[in-house]
Amino acid sequence: MNRQSWLLNLSLLKTHPAFRAVFIARFISILSLGLLGVAIPVQIQMMTHSTWQVGLSVTLTGASMFVGLMVGGVLADRYERKRLILLARGTCGVGFVGLCLNALLPEPSLAAIYLLGIWDGFFASLGVTALLAATPALVGRENLMQAGAITMLTVRLGSVISPMIGGLLLATGGVAWNFGLAAAGTFITTLTLLRLPQLPPPPQPREHPLRSLLAGLTFLCRSPLIGGIALLGGLLTMASAVRVLYPALAGSWQMSAGQIGLLYAAIPLGAALGALTSGQLAQTVRPGALMLATTVGSFVAIALFSLMPHWALGALCLALFGWLSAISSLLQYTLIQTQTPEHMLGRINGLWTAQNVTGDAIGAALLGGLGAVIDAGGIRQRQRLGAGACRCAAGWVCYASCAVSSARKLSTKVK
Repeated sequence: MNRQSWLLNLSLLKTHPAFRAVFIARFISILSLGLLGVAIPVQIQMMTHSTWQVGLSVTLTGASMFVGLMVGGVLADRYERKRLILLARGTCGVGFVGLCLNALLPEPSLAAIYLLGIWDGFFASLGVTALLAATPALVGRENLMQAGAITMLTVRLGSVISPMIGGLLLATGGVAWNFGLAAAGTFITTLTLLRLPQLPPPPQPREHPLRSLLAGLTFLCRSPLIGGIALLGGLLTMASAVRVLYPALAGSWQMSAGQIGLLYAAIPLGAALGALTSGQLAQTVRPGALMLATTVGSFVAIALFSLMPHWALGALCLALFGWLSAISSLLQYTLIQTQTPEHMLGRINGLWTAQNVTGDAIGAALLGGLGAVIDAGGIRQRQRLGAGACRCAAGWVCYASCAVSSARKLSTKVK
């Protein structure tokens, strides 16, 4: 196997027109959502001068996304997925138009911003779940690792570019421009996704939606492999919320604003590197063991981050965390897509994505509390917390060694 095979192969974009359409639509969608992510907090802050109100909007949108993922998982296993994707994207575009029109009013309505944020969060989640469930049919299960890496790279690049564009638009034209361009981008993605083939769900008996969702939860809890992957994914997402500690660490590390920005960029850059160097992951003989190893390595990297005496060393630990967590996330995605029965893909993808959303929120709350301890206790307290994190990572090493036996059996299924 040559050295170039370590690099991400983009040939899937050439050989699979449907996936190429999804790639273009996803990139435009990420840019559009980035514009919203900048504009909504700024508009609410300008209207209310209250960070609590800004936080409330984020919480309400996150709650609507969680509900949308649950509902979307059930719908994706029951109805034609292309139609569901197009309906969700078009409905989101209507919400963005509403935000734009509201911003153009002499006195914009705060209630409208909250309601439209809930609207867009719910319907965006419906589309995400349906698209995840349809991906194996679009690229083939043998290409899921490659498709996941391309998607991850797209999301990371879009997440870096879109806030910059959003900030420039705010400085030159105001929030209405952000909302208007987000709406235009959403309708462009809808037109792009019209190229998708028909994506019918697998045949299955009709049952009550709540019973259907309960069946998905039961499968997740009774499957050691899928349930374990979801648990590891949630814990990894909680660890990624370490970003809430950066302002608290700035004092002890005597960092400038630019250096704090480098800390925020370290994890996305490491994750992008992980996606770029994932060319051989699909050939891994024991993907389960590698997933566990990279997950535990990610926890260790965060623990080491808390022990570093200088911010530059801390940034290196964060980049390492980004790289390891990207590898683990790619393996999680591929294993869930390949080991979940076709008739369960919508619900399991919805539950898996939902635990990522809630994991980030829980992690931010827990680590935010640790930030207060750091402010009060200084560097010595930070080192104690880091040592505790190392002990937690050691516990996960023990857990990983117990789970490797089942992960070895998985390799034959993936191959």
